[in-house]
Amino acid sequence: MTDKRGPMDVFPVPCTECSAGMMRPRFLTYFTWLGEELITVPNFPAWVCDVCGRREYDEEAIARLEILLDPDAGKPTPKRKSPERSRPRPGSNRPAPGS
Repeated sequence: MTDKRGPMDVFPVPCTECSAGMMRPRFLTYFTWLGEELITVPNFPAWVCDVCGRREYDEEAIARLEILLDPDAGKPTPKRKSPERSRPRPGSNRPAPGS
C-alpha cells in the first residue's frame, strides 16, 4: 500500500512562541494587501498553535502566492539587449608610424 500523505499530513511540532502548545496544520483564510486592495485567499495552509493561537503560514504557499500576485505576472519579459562590444578597427592595433 502506498503512502498517500499530503503536505499538511505531518506531525505537530512545539510552538516557537509559547513552548506549551503544539503547532498543527490547518487551512485558514489568508489576508494581504496588494497596493490599496485587500486580498483574501481561502483555504490557505498554515500552522496554528493549539494553546496561544500563533499562526505561521506555509513558506512555499507564500512564495507561490507572491508569484501569482506579482503585477507583472503573465506579461512577457522584455528581451535584454546585449551590450554592444566595441570592436577594434582593422589595423588599429598597429603602432603609429614613428613611435
